[in-house]
Amino acid sequence: MGKIQMTTPLVEMDGDEMTRVLWKMIKDELLLPFINLNTEYYDLGLKNRNETDDKVTFDSAYATQKYGVAVKCATITPNAARMTEYDLKEMWKSPNGTIRAILDGTVFRAPIIVKGIEPCVKNWKAPITIARHAYGDVYKASEMKIPGAGKAELVYTDEKGFETRELIHVFDGPGIIQGMHNINKSIESFARCCFNYAVDTKQTIWFASKDTISKKYDHTFKDIFQEIFDEEYKAKFDELGIEYFYTLIDDAVARVMKSKGGFIWACKNYDGDVMSDMLSSAFGSLAMMTSVLVSPDGKYEYEAAHGTVQRHYYKYLAGEETSTNSVATIFAWTGALRKRGELDENDELMTFADKLEKATIDTIESGSMTKDLALITTLENVTVLNSEDFIKAIRANLEKAL
Repeated sequence: MGKIQMTTPLVEMDGDEMTRVLWKMIKDELLLPFINLNTEYYDLGLKNRNETDDKVTFDSAYATQKYGVAVKCATITPNAARMTEYDLKEMWKSPNGTIRAILDGTVFRAPIIVKGIEPCVKNWKAPITIARHAYGDVYKASEMKIPGAGKAELVYTDEKGFETRELIHVFDGPGIIQGMHNINKSIESFARCCFNYAVDTKQTIWFASKDTISKKYDHTFKDIFQEIFDEEYKAKFDELGIEYFYTLIDDAVARVMKSKGGFIWACKNYDGDVMSDMLSSAFGSLAMMTSVLVSPDGKYEYEAAHGTVQRHYYKYLAGEETSTNSVATIFAWTGALRKRGELDENDELMTFADKLEKATIDTIESGSMTKDLALITTLENVTVLNSEDFIKAIRANLEKAL
């Protein structure tokens, strides 16, 4: 069997620590033997980001804008300890944040459903996808400690110097205040990303916030979503037989617990942060979550939802055996390859992605898995494999499928 050919490059963003080790294993065992892999490679490992003054991160994002599809390994966002460990010039920003800002994208995260890894909520039968807005709110908030009695106000000064004021609170003693913001352009991009992804995956979508309390802030999100849906997407949704609706965030929480899954739940920034962690835990494992950044103009960047698995990396460096779950990273590659195949009308590439995902799931369901899954599975008499042997077991199943 000849190797599958690719016409358009895939943007490949290498990463850090144990996931970087897995990245090479996945390419060597599961991709290169079967595909004439065509990628434009960017090394986003922290060492290279430091050497290039983080230019490589920006270049990888611009390449994604050019080619439309990227796959990214997990990367380190440095803290003070990393500054010392890697002798950094400065505390470089999160690559994910940089790429997200350039692509103006929304993050979609969904669990990988495998028999034997059962969700905590017994009626969840299909994945629930969280769509998280990635700009503003508490993550760009300004905060102030109030030392004593006094008046706090929101003040907006327009370009001509005219002021508008809104009372926050009259303090009779010490307290705290916080000022949050968002911008209509970003909310519009968020809405379009959500609706495009719903159309792409043919899933119903909810958007939830708290407009009954936040009658201007959250209500603006609600209004923008509805306006864009009615003007640009309603006919397409009707054609596909899917729907969009708005619900209060507390109602959404109640509904999601009683649902069977199989829909997209769009959330503001903080809500999406919290709810995606809740879902990943409730479905079994963060290492079994897909993550894709989608821009409103249809650019895609696939990655694992988890970090660089630092603890396992230090064991690996010490020559100790590791049993690191590579499923989310494998699915980042399959998601990117499938989308590349879809855009290039390359059926062979799309079929390969499907078969690699099935081979991965079949390996786990047959009882061969990494240690993290063995600790939570309902399957009996499972075999715990190390990092490399798990990938080789997937290859054996993949070769049978091909």
